[in-house]
Amino acid sequence: MYEQIKDMTMNDQIEAVTRKLIEINSINGTEGEVHVADFIKEVLLTFPYFKKNPSHVWEQLIPNDPVGRKNVFAFVQGYSTSNKTVLYHAHIDTVGIEDYGSLKPYAFHSDRLEAFFKQYEFDQDVKKDAHSGDWLFGRGSVDMQSGIAVHLVNILYFSENRVQLPGNLLFMANPDEESQHKGVIASLAELKRLQVEKQLDYIVAINTDFITPLYDGDKKRYIYTGAAGKLLPSFYIYGRETHVGDTLSGIDPTYISSEINRRMNNNIELAENIPGELILPPSCLHQKDEKDVYNVQTAKRSFLYFNYFIYEATAKEVMDKLKSVAVEACREVEATLYYNYQEFIKRTGLPPKNYSWNVEVTSLAELKEELIQKGIDVEHVMQEVILENKGLEARQLSFKMVEALQQLDPDKKPRVIIFYAPPYLPHNYLNEQNERDWNLARIVKESMESMSYETGEEFELKRFFPYLADGSFLSIHETDEEIASLVENFPEMSATFPLPIQEMRELNIPSVNMGVYGKDGHKWTERVYKPYTFNVLPRLIRSTSIAMLADIEGRTSETG
Repeated sequence: MYEQIKDMTMNDQIEAVTRKLIEINSINGTEGEVHVADFIKEVLLTFPYFKKNPSHVWEQLIPNDPVGRKNVFAFVQGYSTSNKTVLYHAHIDTVGIEDYGSLKPYAFHSDRLEAFFKQYEFDQDVKKDAHSGDWLFGRGSVDMQSGIAVHLVNILYFSENRVQLPGNLLFMANPDEESQHKGVIASLAELKRLQVEKQLDYIVAINTDFITPLYDGDKKRYIYTGAAGKLLPSFYIYGRETHVGDTLSGIDPTYISSEINRRMNNNIELAENIPGELILPPSCLHQKDEKDVYNVQTAKRSFLYFNYFIYEATAKEVMDKLKSVAVEACREVEATLYYNYQEFIKRTGLPPKNYSWNVEVTSLAELKEELIQKGIDVEHVMQEVILENKGLEARQLSFKMVEALQQLDPDKKPRVIIFYAPPYLPHNYLNEQNERDWNLARIVKESMESMSYETGEEFELKRFFPYLADGSFLSIHETDEEIASLVENFPEMSATFPLPIQEMRELNIPSVNMGVYGKDGHKWTERVYKPYTFNVLPRLIRSTSIAMLADIEGRTSETG
């Protein structure tokens, strides 16, 4: 690849590499992720620096991965003996291509898509962009093969201009960002190994995940100094089943589920309120009952889970909110059921029966403690479920474990059990009360201002990347006590979503997202804006990297 691009301008280099990457089908969970990793490694090994230092490029297999996915690393040592290191990272997988419909055969062919969209009358914005020549189309064009290309070309630049690099660069490309984040989680062990063996001091990680307009007419380029976290709060709802001929005697878990969903789904009052940030409310990702066949018995169990972004809040704080919502929902359901039954008795003249409408609300941690007090080996029960359900989807497995615990209740009382299921993403943000973080934010601001003066681009600095990103796993802000609260409410987290918490805490790498710019990520109209992504962004990353390494080196010398 080097021979093909060595005489090109930076813009053309990045476009050429982006096009090659788009052409590789790297849909999440397929062997395509392996193929794109192989391509990235091959490209790096064509660079003169790595030809002389082939051991500076290597791969790391993802443990127990069914398709053999892997991380790719490359290390560039600067001119000094400094151990200060900037980490460049990007994910190599894409979402699927079902949304392309009849155009699926061309989902990875930028020119064919551009030609199609030039004639596309149903979206004038897409048509205008296709005619402009400033946009590159295709699955992965903006999310995020172009981001990989920017990093690769910057690695090439610094490897040939090491005199400009007062520290080191470490590049890594990770699979599985669009699903379980197995790539970056596995990389933590490798990052820790390098930290120990090479005595590296990671001062910042720069991700190039995509940025996009936040409203119609928005021309700003957003830089994010952190990444939002994510919880998957889940509700196992156990009711009291009955025949439809006696429907008023039951407690329908789907009714409770619906009431919880009504109170939570897109409820902005449940979102954190951080001025100036794009803060999103919880959204329902799954709601169903346990019935797979038709009969005239009401459901016994219902299952519900939500995407829940966290920015500064902890899992314990969220759990307290969830319990409050569930209690309110259950009291509402209880009152309605009681009223309906009393009205039924009035209308029919039948003597009333002694029904209870009470529905208990508990966290998984509280349920486990209750069972432990009764002498039940909770861990053994959940391990048995795992052994009996090998290969089961992680969220379904979590519900199975919670159900097994509920079945240990001899009274089988109606209950809502709240817990967390995979995946969990920590939040990773700069705390400007901390000197290191304040200084990093200052350098980012200065680099933005300088680039704005040079290019006329309008930048805006924000704290939280509004989408999920691998940078979340490079640090952990929660205390040990807060993490313990999360783990206690997570069914066998060490088996369903193992996280090396201690390594994350020790690495403590701040995450900054300087993203490629485009539109319609995860849509069939996905496209990347070339003038900014291939020209302005790589220079912004270069200047920021140099400034961070030089500043840190300078302050180290002064204090030394």
